[in-house]
Amino acid sequence: MDHELPGTTRAVSENAPEPPARTPRDRPPAPGASRWAVPVLGFATFAVGTDEFVLAGVLPELGSDLGVSVTTAGQVVTAFALTCAVLAPVLATATARRARRGVLLLAVAVYLVGNAATALAPTFATVLAAQMIAAAGAGLFVPTAAVTAAALVPPDRQGRAIAVVTTGFTAATAMGAPLGTAVGGILGWRATMWFVAVLALLGLIGIRALVPARVAVSAPLGLRQRLAPLKDRRVPAILATTLIGFTAVYIPYTYIAVVFEPATGGSGDRLAVLMFTLGVIGTLGNLGAGWLADRFGGRGVVTVALLWTAASLLLFPPATGAFLPALMVIAVYGVGAFAITTPQQHRLITLDPASAPVLIALNAAILYLAISLSGVVGAVGIVWAGAGSLPLIAAGLAAVALLISELGHRLSRRPASGRPPAGVDGGTPSTARADG
Repeated sequence: MDHELPGTTRAVSENAPEPPARTPRDRPPAPGASRWAVPVLGFATFAVGTDEFVLAGVLPELGSDLGVSVTTAGQVVTAFALTCAVLAPVLATATARRARRGVLLLAVAVYLVGNAATALAPTFATVLAAQMIAAAGAGLFVPTAAVTAAALVPPDRQGRAIAVVTTGFTAATAMGAPLGTAVGGILGWRATMWFVAVLALLGLIGIRALVPARVAVSAPLGLRQRLAPLKDRRVPAILATTLIGFTAVYIPYTYIAVVFEPATGGSGDRLAVLMFTLGVIGTLGNLGAGWLADRFGGRGVVTVALLWTAASLLLFPPATGAFLPALMVIAVYGVGAFAITTPQQHRLITLDPASAPVLIALNAAILYLAISLSGVVGAVGIVWAGAGSLPLIAAGLAAVALLISELGHRLSRRPASGRPPAGVDGGTPSTARADG
């Protein structure tokens, strides 16, 4: 999401009262003050994202230690993501009137406590409860960090600031998850959770030191106002693409240890190499997709990415029997799988730049919901047809996501309220194309 959209943090309804005049403490920080604040928010997002993604690499060890099956252990991913999806908009609304740095510190602290409790948990039920606590912190942190990052910079750099935060998730896939998996392979899954807790502690220290105590943001919205964009029929169609598309992406990722077990022979080091390769390729794919979305529009990039993802998933079954073919197919898969994120955000923002923070929060909630569904659908697939069926199930879902994406595009070509969409055929001017 490298495009630049002025005023993307303005999300106040027409009937909302004007915010009070700013005091000297409320003025936006000077450029030097935010130079390191935005990167530290990106790092903290990396720490938060690592917990979600690293669990996929330690499921066999976690299940073996706590006496549950891999499919049962996979529900930790489901519980974490579902908690984030449900609580993200609720907690963001409940804390909307509080100072942004205080909310960020609270969110990371809750996340840290949840992961420390997970590392000490004696039973699987305790692990689930502790991860739900950690997820509450993660669900509050991500949308708050995105809006705060945009408020820390001039209007012409807000899009890039939000991109720094959201790219933290891709970096978690590229670096955090493989490192955590390697730690788990050597020292056990509990050491992995301590690794995640240390990342959170570093993020907490960075936010306290580098994020200004007072950050001027738009007037807070109520929950009803936050959900108002859903009345535009184009928005649910694009969010549905995120839901189905990322369910397809994360099914093989959540159960990557099981899907690639024939290739890795159960080796944590080999699994970490696969995850690292996927993360690096995915990061490059995400960055390239952001550039292409700015140049050609989000819809076309999403179409190519979903087609690429579906095709690469069909290559999984013959490639998972040996390590080198597995490494090659995971690299091919990573190009398309993580090229969906930024173009989807691009499509939402160009529909209504003024509601960008709300749309980003909704998209984040849907993304977490997709991750939770991947754990459930993957578990059912393993029980009914075996781990080898998961890539084929995911390929089918990617095809469904493509159909929904095209539906969203067709809806975007029709006015939502009797006038052309912003930036198209005489509609309200916009700095980015509204391609749906």
